[in-house]
Amino acid sequence: MGYQQIEASVRSCYATWGETYYENYYGGQAPYPPVHRDILKNVLYEAQAITVLDAGCGPASFLRELFGTGMDLYGFDLTPEMVAEAQRVFKQNGLQPERVWQGSVFDQKAFRPPWRRRKKLFDAVVCCGVFPHIPKEADALVLANLRSAVKKDGLVAVEARNQLFALFTLNRYSHDFFLRELVKQDELEQQAEEYVHAVREACNDLARHFRMDLPPLRKGMQGEPGYDEVLSRTHNPLVLREQFLSAGFRDIRVLFYHYHCLPPMFESRIPEFFRSQSLAMEDPSDWRGYFMASAFIMTGRKT
Repeated sequence: MGYQQIEASVRSCYATWGETYYENYYGGQAPYPPVHRDILKNVLYEAQAITVLDAGCGPASFLRELFGTGMDLYGFDLTPEMVAEAQRVFKQNGLQPERVWQGSVFDQKAFRPPWRRRKKLFDAVVCCGVFPHIPKEADALVLANLRSAVKKDGLVAVEARNQLFALFTLNRYSHDFFLRELVKQDELEQQAEEYVHAVREACNDLARHFRMDLPPLRKGMQGEPGYDEVLSRTHNPLVLREQFLSAGFRDIRVLFYHYHCLPPMFESRIPEFFRSQSLAMEDPSDWRGYFMASAFIMTGRKT
Protein backbone atom coordinates (compact mmCIF):
# COMPACT_ATOMS: atom_id res chain seq x y z
CA MET A 1 0.00 0.00 0.00
CA GLY A 2 1.43 3.39 -1.01
CA TYR A 3 1.67 6.47 1.19
CA GLN A 4 -1.37 8.09 -0.46
CA GLN A 5 -3.56 5.04 0.21
CA ILE A 6 -2.39 4.85 3.83
CA GLU A 7 -3.10 8.54 4.37
CA ALA A 8 -6.52 8.27 2.74
CA SER A 9 -7.54 5.50 5.13
CA VAL A 10 -6.15 7.42 8.13
CA ARG A 11 -8.03 10.58 7.10
CA SER A 12 -11.21 8.54 6.84
CA CYS A 13 -10.60 6.96 10.25
CA TYR A 14 -10.20 10.33 12.00
CA ALA A 15 -12.76 12.30 10.00
CA THR A 16 -15.57 11.65 12.52
CA TRP A 17 -13.45 12.51 15.58
CA GLY A 18 -12.81 16.21 14.96
CA GLU A 19 -15.25 17.56 17.55
CA THR A 20 -15.03 14.72 20.09
CA TYR A 21 -11.39 13.59 20.08
CA TYR A 22 -10.15 16.05 22.70
CA GLU A 23 -12.89 15.28 25.20
CA ASN A 24 -12.58 11.52 24.62
CA TYR A 25 -8.83 11.37 25.20
CA TYR A 26 -7.97 14.51 27.19
CA GLY A 27 -11.21 15.26 29.02
CA GLY A 28 -12.61 14.06 32.32
CA GLN A 29 -14.13 10.92 30.80
CA ALA A 30 -10.90 9.75 29.15
CA PRO A 31 -10.25 6.03 29.78
CA TYR A 32 -6.83 6.98 31.18
CA PRO A 33 -5.54 10.44 32.12
CA PRO A 34 -3.35 12.03 29.41
CA VAL A 35 -0.16 11.72 31.46
CA HIS A 36 1.99 12.30 28.37
CA ARG A 37 0.75 15.91 28.33
CA ASP A 38 2.83 16.84 31.39
CA ILE A 39 5.84 14.89 30.11
CA LEU A 40 5.78 16.88 26.87
CA LYS A 41 5.26 20.18 28.65
CA ASN A 42 8.21 19.47 30.93
CA VAL A 43 10.58 18.67 28.06
CA LEU A 44 9.54 21.88 26.30
CA TYR A 45 10.09 23.92 29.45
CA GLU A 46 13.49 22.26 29.98
CA ALA A 47 14.44 23.10 26.40
CA GLN A 48 13.26 26.70 26.93
CA ALA A 49 11.33 26.40 23.68
CA ILE A 50 9.46 29.47 22.47
CA THR A 51 8.45 28.55 18.91
CA VAL A 52 6.71 25.16 18.88
CA LEU A 53 5.25 23.17 15.99
CA ASP A 54 2.91 20.21 16.52
CA ALA A 55 3.21 17.89 13.51
CA GLY A 56 -0.06 15.97 13.50
CA CYS A 57 -1.79 18.28 15.96
CA GLY A 58 -5.29 16.83 15.60
CA PRO A 59 -7.89 19.26 17.06
CA ALA A 60 -5.05 21.11 18.82
CA SER A 61 -5.16 18.36 21.45
CA PHE A 62 -1.77 19.17 22.94
CA LEU A 63 -1.37 22.72 21.67
CA ARG A 64 -4.35 23.95 23.70
CA GLU A 65 -2.49 22.75 26.80
CA LEU A 66 0.17 25.38 25.95
CA PHE A 67 -2.20 28.33 25.62
CA GLY A 68 -1.15 31.11 27.97
CA THR A 69 2.43 29.86 28.37
CA GLY A 70 3.91 32.55 26.13
CA MET A 71 4.97 30.00 23.54
CA ASP A 72 4.56 30.78 19.84
CA LEU A 73 2.36 27.89 18.65
CA TYR A 74 1.84 26.30 15.24
CA GLY A 75 0.41 23.01 14.01
CA PHE A 76 -0.67 20.97 11.02
CA ASP A 77 -2.67 17.80 10.57
CA LEU A 78 -3.57 15.38 7.80
CA THR A 79 -7.34 15.37 8.42
CA PRO A 80 -9.42 18.42 7.35
CA GLU A 81 -11.98 17.92 10.13
CA MET A 82 -9.23 17.95 12.74
CA VAL A 83 -7.72 21.10 11.22
CA ALA A 84 -11.10 22.84 11.24
CA GLU A 85 -11.60 22.07 14.94
CA ALA A 86 -8.05 23.18 15.80
CA GLN A 87 -8.58 26.46 13.95
CA ARG A 88 -11.85 27.00 15.80
CA VAL A 89 -10.09 26.43 19.14
CA PHE A 90 -7.28 28.80 18.19
CA LYS A 91 -9.73 31.53 17.19
CA GLN A 92 -11.80 30.99 20.32
CA ASN A 93 -8.68 31.59 22.39
CA GLY A 94 -7.62 34.75 20.56
CA LEU A 95 -4.97 33.06 18.40
CA GLN A 96 -4.63 33.25 14.64
CA PRO A 97 -6.46 30.25 13.11
CA GLU A 98 -4.13 30.25 10.09
CA ARG A 99 -1.41 29.03 12.42
CA VAL A 100 -2.97 25.59 11.90
CA TRP A 101 -2.98 24.11 8.40
CA GLN A 102 -3.44 20.83 6.59
CA GLY A 103 -0.32 18.86 5.72
CA SER A 104 1.43 15.50 5.68
CA VAL A 105 4.52 14.50 7.67
CA PHE A 106 5.78 12.86 4.47
CA ASP A 107 6.04 16.32 2.89
CA GLN A 108 8.90 18.50 4.13
CA LYS A 109 7.10 21.63 2.89
CA ALA A 110 4.24 20.92 5.31
CA PHE A 111 6.57 21.76 8.19
CA ARG A 112 6.44 25.50 7.49
CA PRO A 113 3.42 27.82 7.54
CA PRO A 114 1.99 27.85 4.00
CA TRP A 115 1.88 31.65 3.87
CA ARG A 116 5.63 31.95 4.46
CA ARG A 117 7.93 32.09 1.45
CA ARG A 118 11.01 31.28 3.47
CA LYS A 119 11.42 28.25 5.67
CA LYS A 120 10.70 28.78 9.38
CA LEU A 121 12.80 26.86 11.89
CA PHE A 122 11.29 26.09 15.29
CA ASP A 123 12.79 25.68 18.74
CA ALA A 124 10.86 22.42 19.11
CA VAL A 125 8.65 20.08 17.11
CA VAL A 126 6.37 17.54 18.79
CA CYS A 127 4.73 14.66 16.96
CA CYS A 128 2.04 12.68 18.83
CA GLY A 129 -0.24 9.95 17.53
CA VAL A 130 1.39 10.00 14.09
CA PHE A 131 4.12 7.36 14.08
CA PRO A 132 1.68 4.43 14.42
CA HIS A 133 0.32 5.40 10.99
CA ILE A 134 3.72 5.61 9.26
CA PRO A 135 4.91 2.57 7.30
CA LYS A 136 8.17 1.09 8.51
CA GLU A 137 10.11 2.16 5.43
CA ALA A 138 9.07 5.81 5.98
CA ASP A 139 10.32 6.23 9.56
CA ALA A 140 13.65 7.65 8.37
CA LEU A 141 11.94 10.10 5.99
CA VAL A 142 9.67 11.49 8.70
CA LEU A 143 12.53 11.76 11.21
CA ALA A 144 14.53 13.69 8.60
CA ASN A 145 11.57 16.04 8.03
CA LEU A 146 11.18 16.60 11.78
CA ARG A 147 14.89 17.33 12.13
CA SER A 148 14.86 19.76 9.22
CA ALA A 149 12.11 21.80 10.90
CA VAL A 150 14.08 22.72 14.04
CA LYS A 151 17.01 25.04 14.66
CA LYS A 152 20.45 23.75 15.56
CA ASP A 153 20.19 22.14 19.02
CA GLY A 154 16.40 22.23 18.55
CA LEU A 155 14.24 19.63 20.26
CA VAL A 156 12.20 16.91 18.53
CA ALA A 157 9.76 14.83 20.61
CA VAL A 158 8.06 11.81 19.03
CA GLU A 159 5.33 9.75 20.70
CA ALA A 160 4.96 6.07 19.78
CA ARG A 161 3.19 2.91 20.88
CA ASN A 162 5.58 0.58 22.71
CA GLN A 163 6.15 -2.66 20.81
CA LEU A 164 7.88 -4.28 23.80
CA PHE A 165 4.65 -3.93 25.79
CA ALA A 166 3.57 -7.06 23.88
CA LEU A 167 5.90 -9.09 26.10
CA PHE A 168 3.60 -8.19 29.01
CA THR A 169 0.10 -8.22 27.51
CA LEU A 170 -0.17 -11.99 26.88
CA ASN A 171 -2.72 -11.43 24.10
CA ARG A 172 -2.77 -11.44 20.30
CA TYR A 173 -0.19 -8.62 20.25
CA SER A 174 2.17 -10.95 22.12
CA HIS A 175 1.54 -13.74 19.63
CA ASP A 176 2.29 -11.44 16.70
CA PHE A 177 5.45 -10.12 18.38
CA PHE A 178 6.74 -13.63 19.09
CA LEU A 179 6.22 -14.86 15.52
CA ARG A 180 7.14 -11.72 13.56
CA GLU A 181 9.89 -10.11 15.63
CA LEU A 182 11.43 -12.79 17.83
CA VAL A 183 11.00 -16.15 16.08
CA LYS A 184 10.66 -14.64 12.58
CA GLN A 185 8.51 -17.55 11.45
CA ASP A 186 8.88 -16.97 7.70
CA GLU A 187 12.68 -17.00 7.88
CA LEU A 188 12.69 -20.01 10.22
CA GLU A 189 10.48 -22.02 7.87
CA GLN A 190 12.78 -21.26 4.95
CA GLN A 191 15.67 -22.81 6.88
CA ALA A 192 13.68 -25.75 8.24
CA GLU A 193 13.56 -27.84 5.01
CA GLU A 194 12.17 -31.27 6.05
CA TYR A 195 11.15 -29.83 9.46
CA VAL A 196 8.99 -27.06 8.04
CA HIS A 197 5.71 -28.71 9.09
CA ALA A 198 6.97 -29.27 12.64
CA VAL A 199 8.11 -25.65 12.86
CA ARG A 200 4.74 -24.46 11.56
CA GLU A 201 2.87 -26.60 14.07
CA ALA A 202 5.03 -25.28 16.91
CA CYS A 203 4.31 -21.71 15.87
CA ASN A 204 0.61 -22.44 15.61
CA ASP A 205 0.64 -24.01 19.07
CA LEU A 206 1.95 -20.75 20.50
CA ALA A 207 -1.51 -19.26 20.06
CA ARG A 208 -2.79 -21.53 22.85
CA HIS A 209 -0.63 -19.63 25.34
CA PHE A 210 -2.14 -16.22 24.62
CA ARG A 211 -5.59 -14.61 24.80
CA MET A 212 -6.08 -14.34 21.06
CA ASP A 213 -9.52 -12.74 21.51
CA LEU A 214 -7.96 -9.69 23.18
CA PRO A 215 -7.87 -6.80 22.76
CA PRO A 216 -11.10 -6.36 20.77
CA LEU A 217 -10.71 -4.72 17.38
CA ARG A 218 -11.51 -1.00 17.39
CA LYS A 219 -13.89 -0.30 14.53
CA GLY A 220 -15.23 2.92 13.01
CA MET A 221 -18.32 4.73 14.27
CA GLN A 222 -20.08 5.59 10.99
CA GLY A 223 -18.83 2.99 8.54
CA GLU A 224 -15.34 4.46 8.27
CA PRO A 225 -12.35 2.23 9.08
CA GLY A 226 -11.52 2.04 12.77
CA TYR A 227 -8.15 2.50 14.45
CA ASP A 228 -7.27 -1.20 14.19
CA GLU A 229 -8.44 -1.33 10.58
CA VAL A 230 -5.86 1.19 9.35
CA LEU A 231 -2.10 1.03 9.70
CA SER A 232 -1.47 1.41 13.45
CA ARG A 233 2.04 0.14 14.18
CA THR A 234 4.00 -0.13 17.38
CA HIS A 235 7.67 0.87 17.69
CA ASN A 236 10.52 -0.80 19.53
CA PRO A 237 12.11 1.97 21.64
CA LEU A 238 15.55 0.35 21.27
CA VAL A 239 15.27 0.39 17.47
CA LEU A 240 13.77 3.89 17.33
CA ARG A 241 16.66 5.20 19.41
CA GLU A 242 19.10 3.90 16.79
CA GLN A 243 16.99 5.58 14.10
CA PHE A 244 17.19 8.87 16.03
CA LEU A 245 20.98 8.54 16.13
CA SER A 246 21.16 7.79 12.40
CA ALA A 247 18.90 10.77 11.66
CA GLY A 248 21.30 13.19 13.35
CA PHE A 249 20.04 13.60 16.91
CA ARG A 250 21.93 13.66 20.21
CA ASP A 251 20.97 13.64 23.90
CA ILE A 252 18.30 11.06 23.13
CA ARG A 253 15.89 10.15 25.92
CA VAL A 254 13.06 7.64 26.12
CA LEU A 255 10.21 8.61 28.45
CA PHE A 256 7.60 5.94 29.17
CA TYR A 257 3.96 6.50 30.05
CA HIS A 258 0.60 4.73 30.40
CA TYR A 259 1.76 2.01 32.74
CA HIS A 260 -0.22 -1.14 33.54
CA CYS A 261 0.16 -2.69 36.99
CA LEU A 262 -1.02 -6.04 35.57
CA PRO A 263 -1.56 -7.29 32.01
CA PRO A 264 -4.54 -5.30 30.68
CA MET A 265 -6.82 -8.35 30.46
CA PHE A 266 -7.18 -8.17 34.27
CA GLU A 267 -8.33 -4.54 34.41
CA SER A 268 -12.03 -5.42 34.26
CA ARG A 269 -11.76 -7.51 37.45
CA ILE A 270 -10.52 -4.66 39.66
CA PRO A 271 -10.95 -1.49 37.55
CA GLU A 272 -10.55 1.16 40.26
CA PHE A 273 -7.56 -0.54 41.87
CA PHE A 274 -6.01 -1.26 38.48
CA ARG A 275 -6.27 2.40 37.48
CA SER A 276 -4.99 3.82 40.77
CA GLN A 277 -2.01 1.46 40.93
CA SER A 278 -1.16 2.02 37.29
CA LEU A 279 -1.19 5.79 37.82
CA ALA A 280 1.02 5.33 40.88
CA MET A 281 3.58 3.64 38.65
CA GLU A 282 3.86 6.56 36.23
CA ASP A 283 7.55 7.37 36.07
CA PRO A 284 9.00 8.17 32.62
CA SER A 285 12.44 6.85 33.60
CA ASP A 286 11.43 3.55 35.28
CA TRP A 287 13.11 0.64 33.42
CA ARG A 288 9.88 -1.35 33.78
CA GLY A 289 8.40 1.03 31.26
CA TYR A 290 10.11 -0.96 28.52
CA PHE A 291 7.57 -3.70 29.21
CA MET A 292 4.73 -2.34 31.37
CA ALA A 293 4.06 0.99 29.61
CA SER A 294 2.07 0.94 26.40
CA ALA A 295 3.59 4.14 25.01
CA PHE A 296 6.67 6.32 25.15
CA ILE A 297 8.02 9.68 24.04
CA MET A 298 11.47 9.83 22.47
CA THR A 299 13.28 13.16 22.47
CA GLY A 300 16.47 14.27 20.82
CA ARG A 301 18.41 17.41 19.98
CA LYS A 302 19.43 18.30 16.45
CA THR A 303 23.19 17.97 16.02
